Amino acid sequence: MRARTCVPILVCLLGSCGLSASAQESADAATIRVLETKWADSYKNRQVDVLSSLMSDDYVITMEDGSVYGKVGFISHTAAPSEKVDLVEFGDLKIRMHGDAAVVTGSYHEQGESAGKPYDYRDRMTDLWMKTDGKWKLVASHYSIPAH
Repeated sequence: MRARTCVPILVCLLGSCGLSASAQESADAATIRVLETKWADSYKNRQVDVLSSLMSDDYVITMEDGSVYGKVGFISHTAAPSEKVDLVEFGDLKIRMHGDAAVVTGSYHEQGESAGKPYDYRDRMTDLWMKTDGKWKLVASHYSIPAH
């Protein structure tokens, strides 16, 4: 009789442990979603100090044309007077948590002007965020034009 009482209690306790882990993952995923929006807004508005604060020191990005930039190169590219971003929007964002890492995939749409010429990119994107010392930092990004 005592074993019958202990089993349901044990099942409830184990179930609540699973719920708290899921809640933590959901909180981390929500944080990443907010950081993605902050990233996009600071990129569009050329807030290089905010961009810099979101990136790890060894950040790397691969652009649609195959160009690869580190943190300093990307910030220089973003701050260039010949670059003007009018629209940045994500779609279909999926955030996959792996402990202190988050992989974000989705669609990306950007419109603007580069060297006096208008552009309109519709890409697929992947961002990798890592949590170090309690802070999330963007470690890598990859943008590519989808095959039609």
